[in-house]
Amino acid sequence: MTQQLPQVPSTEPELSGVRNFRDVGGLPTVDGRRVRHGRLFRSGHLAHATADDAVFLASLELHTIFDFRNSADHKLEGPDVELPGVRNLNIPLSDPADGAEFWKMVRDGDLEQLRSILSDGKAADRMSDSYRRMVRERTEEHSRVLHSLAEDSVPALMHCAAGKDRAGLSIAISLLAVGVERDAIEADYLKSNDPHRRYKVRRSDTSPSGMSPEVMELLRPLFDARAEYLSAAFETIEETWGGTERYLSEGLGLAPGTRERLRDRLLDGAV
Repeated sequence: MTQQLPQVPSTEPELSGVRNFRDVGGLPTVDGRRVRHGRLFRSGHLAHATADDAVFLASLELHTIFDFRNSADHKLEGPDVELPGVRNLNIPLSDPADGAEFWKMVRDGDLEQLRSILSDGKAADRMSDSYRRMVRERTEEHSRVLHSLAEDSVPALMHCAAGKDRAGLSIAISLLAVGVERDAIEADYLKSNDPHRRYKVRRSDTSPSGMSPEVMELLRPLFDARAEYLSAAFETIEETWGGTERYLSEGLGLAPGTRERLRDRLLDGAV
């Protein structure tokens, strides 16, 4: 059962042009420590950040923004707002050609076309498969992120388009690496379903038929954060490497000293 996260004071503003923003501080580790507030943030893309949003983001004194969008995302949404003195690292976690026709159908397809590609569990299966692929095929990228965090990149913010899948998995892996409890990782991941955080569905046909209840229900699995998606990633770690420790050490190449520096940078206190 997913545990309730502790109620701890934190600043979570209602940003006007940035969705799904939050500080992951406060999450408990298996050895009794907690993620430090103000060290690791997550959100949707920053391309539509307002001037007030930018002032708030600048106040976080970020060292690095990790942008996991690909070139197609950048073309659709635009570049991130520029924050003085902040390093922007673009590390795409999906190929712009991967599923291009699929996502074109999501935006432009009629009801019958959407039924053909999304009904009978096909949409949810596609999402689970994408998480599995990111674990198996993006080890180099996730290794780069974790090594950067261990060296000099905090405070850091991680985002993709919605801040749900690519950023959600990257945050989950970062939390695994410092020993955060699985239930707490899942609870944070599922916060992306909160109404004020959810990514706004884009359809070329915004008419009542194009945005009908049936169309929205067919699309829902693509825009949900579901425990089954995150479980698919964790299961892939077990199936491919035999466990989290081998995934971190062999899959991501994290030496013990690197993991200890990561813990020092992201966690409160001592054991």
